Amino acid sequence: MHSFGYRANALLTFAITILAGICALASVSDKLNSPSPSAQIQILNINRFQKKTHGHDEVSLTMNITADLQSLFTWNTKQVFVFLAAEYKTPKNSLNQVSLWDTIIPAKDRAKFQIQTGNKYRFVDQGNNLRGKEFNLTMHWHVMPKTGKMLAGKLVMPGYRLPEEYR
Repeated sequence: MHSFGYRANALLTFAITILAGICALASVSDKLNSPSPSAQIQILNINRFQKKTHGHDEVSLTMNITADLQSLFTWNTKQVFVFLAAEYKTPKNSLNQVSLWDTIIPAKDRAKFQIQTGNKYRFVDQGNNLRGKEFNLTMHWHVMPKTGKMLAGKLVMPGYRLPEEYR
């Protein structure tokens, strides 16, 4: 006969093994999901475009953001972190990224939205490189699962340009 401690240890080990297996299956099942998120961003107004005292350019925008990110949600999704970045090139750097806006989407029913907002974070270039600059707006997302590996993706929307003159 085995003691109570030996039986409890065997039961606990079996339960943890089954739980680990279920977590692994949950993580693998997310690989079968092929999301197709969509987004459109319209710049409604450039509120302010100026050169700051230290020679840095700063831009304030009003944007209309329309997105459908519901396909990112599965039964294993806890939440989705979304942020919008302006990406452009300068003579010094091949890629500059400036975060303009972000949000956390806690549920699938909130993943389809349309908002009109200004940039939440300052759009500043360290130098005076923004006049007449072409840039992309890129929507990045990070899917935070209940169990398993965090997944990331992005949607690039090219074709935006800043004015030639300060306002």
